[in-house]
Amino acid sequence: MHTHVSSSDVTITDTSPASAVRAPGTGAPAEQIWTPRLWGVLAVLCAVLFLDGLDVSMVGVALPSIGAELGLSTTSLQWIVNGYVLGYGGLLLLGGRTADLLGRRRVFLTALAVFAIASLVGGLVDDGTLLIVTRFVKGLAAAFTAPTALSILTTTFHEGPARNRALSVFSVFGASGYSSGLILGGLLTSFGWRWTFLTPVPLALIALAAGIALIPRDKPSTEGGHDIVGAVTLTGGMLLAVYTVVSAPDRGWLDPVTLGSLALAAALLIGFVITENKVRHPLIRLGILRGGTIIRANLSIVALFGSFLSFQFMMTLYLQDVLHWSPLKMAMALLPIGLIVAFGSPFMGRLIDRYGTPRLIISSMLSLSLGYVWFIATAGDAPHYALTVFPTMILLGGGFAFGFSAIMAQATDGIEDSEQGLASGLVQTSGQVGAALVLAVVTALVAGGAHSGGGGFGEFHAGVNLVSGVAVVGLVLNLVPLLSRYRAKHA
Repeated sequence: MHTHVSSSDVTITDTSPASAVRAPGTGAPAEQIWTPRLWGVLAVLCAVLFLDGLDVSMVGVALPSIGAELGLSTTSLQWIVNGYVLGYGGLLLLGGRTADLLGRRRVFLTALAVFAIASLVGGLVDDGTLLIVTRFVKGLAAAFTAPTALSILTTTFHEGPARNRALSVFSVFGASGYSSGLILGGLLTSFGWRWTFLTPVPLALIALAAGIALIPRDKPSTEGGHDIVGAVTLTGGMLLAVYTVVSAPDRGWLDPVTLGSLALAAALLIGFVITENKVRHPLIRLGILRGGTIIRANLSIVALFGSFLSFQFMMTLYLQDVLHWSPLKMAMALLPIGLIVAFGSPFMGRLIDRYGTPRLIISSMLSLSLGYVWFIATAGDAPHYALTVFPTMILLGGGFAFGFSAIMAQATDGIEDSEQGLASGLVQTSGQVGAALVLAVVTALVAGGAHSGGGGFGEFHAGVNLVSGVAVVGLVLNLVPLLSRYRAKHA
């Protein structure tokens, strides 16, 4: 599931007309009047976030149909997911900075146009490789629209009640888009998978036209610069690492091409670290990782996104290809996850205030682990919906709702105001890139089982075992420090 960037993911240069209004005789913002134009700006930003969630879930439902028509293997299909995830995660931090340097309005509208074009091309191609390329391009576009949309929101709405209200509306749309995309994806795939790519095109064009008319112009920042080398080495290294893991079952882990790809991926990632320590304006200031809390938050988001995305990928293929469920039936089976996240997210702030992030993250990892284990324990060769699928979806939905908000809060806890955006953007990047790596490993395991003569539920069983292991690692990672503090307190 693709999620929005939190409110501190970008450096803000406050130049919009709305945010310039001040109360007479004070430096505080005056109470903001929600004009029709202001509502229009918020609608455009929410529409783009909604469209992003819609696109991700619709394409996920369509994967088996895509594979059948284009002759794509499970290994190739995972690139339709990972191409988007890596494009988004690799350039997310650069996207926010680019918006500051070139202008938020310009970057947002350009990226939205690229998203629409890539969607159109994806719906028309007949080649699997070209389809994967369009997904990567859409991920790149989202890496610029997501942080820029949030930056436009926070500079258009006054700090305080107006901004909090706008952020609350904005936050609900990602999960709502995901939920709607499941149903719409099931319906559209029944007519043909290409409609899941083509449907976002007119929606994106409408949002683009409205954005041109409504989003206020802004002045680019004159401070700082781009870390292009850092962005290229990070994205290239992660792409090559995922490609190597996925292709290794076919070539062999000791094949010269596999070993060479691993070495080159390692060299690129090492180059990224060296670059970040030398450039004046690094993509990531590595010193921020010295704190144990932020490291734990970044590893936790990998466990959350990695296990969740991989399980959803396998469920999509298993229910349709092995059990021959229709796309709509499968979409309805997964729908409880999206509904829980959409309706539960607005209440997470209160729970964090009351119980703290460690307890909620532990609850999240425990719920996810139980969901995966329950499915394997009760599914058999033909899982019963009421006994197996529905309880699993409830556990996973609760786990994601608890975990995402708490991890984001933990990642920025205790961080200086000047680096709140970096910390928040870093944890989102870790989630996307980590999810891609976990999915690559799971796909390699499943593909290896298929090559060795496995298949059906046994193949799926092995993948879910690995996914549950990832969630359990996340659980232990957060449980140990909490137990240590408890023992020290009562010693």
